[in-house]
Amino acid sequence: MTPEGASAPVSSPLAVLADVSPSHSTLGVYVHVPFCTRRCEYCSFNTAPVDDRHVVSRYLTALGREIELLGAAPWARTAAVETVFLGGGTPSLLEVGQMEAVLGALRRAFTVDADAEVTVECNPESVTRAKLAGYREAGVNRISLGVQSLDDAILPAIGRLHTAAEARAAFEAARAAGFSNVSVDLIYGLPALTAESWRATVDGVLAWEPEHVSAYGLTLDPGSIWGSSGVNGLPGEDAVIGHYWTMAERARAHGYEHYEVSNYARPAARSRHNQIYWRRREYLACGPGAAGFLADVRYTNVKPVARYTQLLEDGRLPLDTWERLTPHQVLAESLILALRTADGIDSTRLDTRAANDPALARRLAAWRNEGLLIDDGPRSRLTESGFLISDSLFVDLL
Repeated sequence: MTPEGASAPVSSPLAVLADVSPSHSTLGVYVHVPFCTRRCEYCSFNTAPVDDRHVVSRYLTALGREIELLGAAPWARTAAVETVFLGGGTPSLLEVGQMEAVLGALRRAFTVDADAEVTVECNPESVTRAKLAGYREAGVNRISLGVQSLDDAILPAIGRLHTAAEARAAFEAARAAGFSNVSVDLIYGLPALTAESWRATVDGVLAWEPEHVSAYGLTLDPGSIWGSSGVNGLPGEDAVIGHYWTMAERARAHGYEHYEVSNYARPAARSRHNQIYWRRREYLACGPGAAGFLADVRYTNVKPVARYTQLLEDGRLPLDTWERLTPHQVLAESLILALRTADGIDSTRLDTRAANDPALARRLAAWRNEGLLIDDGPRSRLTESGFLISDSLFVDLL
């Protein structure tokens, strides 16, 4: 990785990205909103509590400047934006006028498709029908609702500020505001989470009939509170496996497609933005700590909000680290990302690599024998059992 190189003057606004051009005709855009009312114990994202509205205002001004600088690139008008995703943090802390300003800046800097998918992550306690209606009027057409659990004994223990009833009310508010594309986020493997509690959460959320559900197994990353201090009461491995199968089986019974390791969708309701990641397509990064991918370059912005805003106030892009991927990295990424999805990978492509890598050929044969990998017509894909242990399988592909 290369250390911070974005301290380029305004005369060269793209710094390391100056000589990079998108490989595709469309791009995604990820916008990071780094503010939360409270940091959840399991969260390792680049977030901080909101304690000064001036900081938020300064961030939004800097964000607009970053979008403007990226839009000045020679390639900026040659690739249309097909998806926008505002993540965090808690993007739903933004007022309607602030959301309008962010999306307006993107439309001025880039050609945004008329039918672009525009998603905002929302916490239940930070939205109302009126706010969501304002978001929709501003151009948001998909809501990702961070529910995590419907167990009122678990929610405060993990740092959530809503109850199960308030989560349901937020979902209904999204529907009342006119949103026909709503995703719900859940977490399994949480401390004190029983099989009965998890099944009640899954069945409760599926009864709402959202278009999309993401269900993530708890991970204790070093950047989280629990990752640093530890936590008691975690369920055992067998229990967590049971949580996974409950989600997969109940979602299937309700007509959802398990189209990626952690994601389920109704027909034609897959997340278009997340598919950009899994198909190894390109996306721009905006906001502190955001990560982007353009041509063969992966890059991240500086994380501290103060540093991010200062760089942009000085007329410089806030790049922190970047790397040009090697052919081996490109191949490994392509295989791993494709195998995360139900679409899998072209069998011929997989077998071609295996023919030049006897160790990989043996591993693939073992996966097939164990029922983890199947050949489905011209595609090779992981089974449900393969999805379950995919992280350990992918180590063999690096």
